[in-house]
Amino acid sequence: MNYTLHQLKIFVEVAKFRSITKAANEMNMTQPALSIQLKQFQQQFDIPLVELIGKKIQITDFGETVLVIAKNILDEVDLLKYKTKAYSGFLTGKLKISTVSTGKYVIPYYLSGFTQQHKGIDLVLDVSNKDLTMKMLRSNEIDFAFVSVLPNNIDVYEEPLLENKLFKVINPKYNLNDLPIIFREEGSATRTLMTEFLGVSNERKSLQLTSNEAVKQAIIAGLGYSILPLIGLKNELVNQTLTIVPTEGLPISTYWRLIWLKNKKLSPIAQEFLQYIKENKQTIVQENFSWYSEFR
Repeated sequence: MNYTLHQLKIFVEVAKFRSITKAANEMNMTQPALSIQLKQFQQQFDIPLVELIGKKIQITDFGETVLVIAKNILDEVDLLKYKTKAYSGFLTGKLKISTVSTGKYVIPYYLSGFTQQHKGIDLVLDVSNKDLTMKMLRSNEIDFAFVSVLPNNIDVYEEPLLENKLFKVINPKYNLNDLPIIFREEGSATRTLMTEFLGVSNERKSLQLTSNEAVKQAIIAGLGYSILPLIGLKNELVNQTLTIVPTEGLPISTYWRLIWLKNKKLSPIAQEFLQYIKENKQTIVQENFSWYSEFR
């Protein structure tokens, strides 16, 4: 057999996403390039690793066996890399965090200083909606989740970091009464908070989009109005492409927080990151989010 570590990684990512497109995006490859590598990996075996059912990739029983071995090999390669760095005096390891989509405006500021201090770590930051983030947390695939609403039916510890404020926003060129409401998709924390506030049933929703960024662009284009987290609106408010509509009961206020399973044994790198957060979170807020306090 003559497969490469890169091909093992490709197979693991395809198995994770059940999608060539998503695996290619994750690995910063084109779909044709990834497909060629996957085909070459398959050619090492007489038994199929994957099969296409409808439009979705499924892993065969033999493929599941190969998947376990592939993950073990890649884990051992990582371990060798970390051991090498450890002998050079670095704190080493992999820090795995999943954030809900809007958290991408917040969590990088809590990571940058830490990663600069510890050059020997590998950071894996996944950006998903709330349901996918909670799935990864439950299955113990990550060290921490970054969310704005605590999950139900999961025992977690939490470290609050920053207030999350949601306002009603509109393009000031348009009249609120002439526009429909724009919702996020099911499974979004923003969708849940917005629906609870408005008391709007699913049947009455006007538009539904799959990210706050998409909702924001739709509002700018005049497709509707919505209730969105302030954290992702700084530039648009400054440029006056969006404006806040004063509304009784708003803003909705929650907290951005780092959470982790109560029964999870944190790795040394995860423990170090948590300690860094506790010691530096106030400074991070003052240096990066001072503009945030102006909106009440």
